[in-house]
Amino acid sequence: MKKTWLATIVALAVSSPVAQAEVNINGFASIKAGKASSGDSLYGYTDEIDFKNESLFAVQFQSDLGEKLSVTAQLMARGNNDFDAEFEWAFLTYQLDDAWRVNAGRLRTPFYKYSDFRDVGYAYDWLRTPQSVYDLGFDTIEGVSVYHSGSIGDTQSSVQLVYGAYDGEVTLQGTKAPAQINNIFGASWELSQDWLSVRVAYLVGAVTVDAPVFNPLFTALNGAGLNSIVKAIDFDDDDGSFFGLGMNYDRNDWLMVAEYTHVKVKDTFYANQDSYYLSLGRRFDSVTPYISYEKDQDDAKPEIYAGLPANFPLLLPIASIVMSQEFENTAWNLGMRYDFHPAAAFKVELTSSENNMTNQKDSLIAVGVDLVF
Repeated sequence: MKKTWLATIVALAVSSPVAQAEVNINGFASIKAGKASSGDSLYGYTDEIDFKNESLFAVQFQSDLGEKLSVTAQLMARGNNDFDAEFEWAFLTYQLDDAWRVNAGRLRTPFYKYSDFRDVGYAYDWLRTPQSVYDLGFDTIEGVSVYHSGSIGDTQSSVQLVYGAYDGEVTLQGTKAPAQINNIFGASWELSQDWLSVRVAYLVGAVTVDAPVFNPLFTALNGAGLNSIVKAIDFDDDDGSFFGLGMNYDRNDWLMVAEYTHVKVKDTFYANQDSYYLSLGRRFDSVTPYISYEKDQDDAKPEIYAGLPANFPLLLPIASIVMSQEFENTAWNLGMRYDFHPAAAFKVELTSSENNMTNQKDSLIAVGVDLVF
């Protein structure tokens, strides 16, 4: 996390005389507990009851600096990080006019319909966002975004353009590795009219991952003159792309939400990923039961080693790395939301998940309270 510029942005809010008089503070929290059916982890839970895994507390500060300029910072403490508080985002906003605004700083990446408030559990009915889709590995970038809101006839239109970079970590072969995604550029566009909204997003970037765990294999392959295999496996400024399509239906107390995403990184062993979910719910005053189905299918790239002879000494480790990306998982979620307070909701959700590659089935029961303040 770039603490230097984050501190600079936050300092603007506390150093400006105008900002000191106009600081808005709000927050949200989730207190959740869950238990999986086995010792194998499902969404971070095991067969022991866990009250920390998905619990979190956050405070957001917003200061109007005057002359159309404002600063926003969000401080969050997550249970799965021992409730150590960190800046989730921090950015400056300049309001060009009623329709246009520009944000600059640490921003939420507009991958999904609920990207901006995926941590604000009170904002949606599920106990958690569908993990088959909302599990890309990173949520924020450092950069700039331009927003435009307006209307096309009687249809509301919201467009966001974003440019920036990500500098963090990813998990490869069970090991954390430094990762950079540079020149991230993308756009999202949402159209809404009364009870129906449709959203589309597309982003691209150059992906680099420093994975020392692969170095011995790469050294051996280069020594054998198979530089092309190394290039087909590693992440070295390779083109990555994200496509997302979503729809929301909310009419006569019936609710339907669906999203589909496609992720790929060219010239790497990273699998092409197709994920989607479909959720249906019904409001009964303060109670909203729902059911959802989700699927994640990752297609490995065996063509990377298809031309190697069967007796090649390094064929097995290459195939092992490549095929480790093959994955297919489905899940059913049955849950309920109860708005027992104007600012708080109780939720319970039962998840049944199946790894279609191994036929392993797991289930998870979780309850929690989401609130805003």
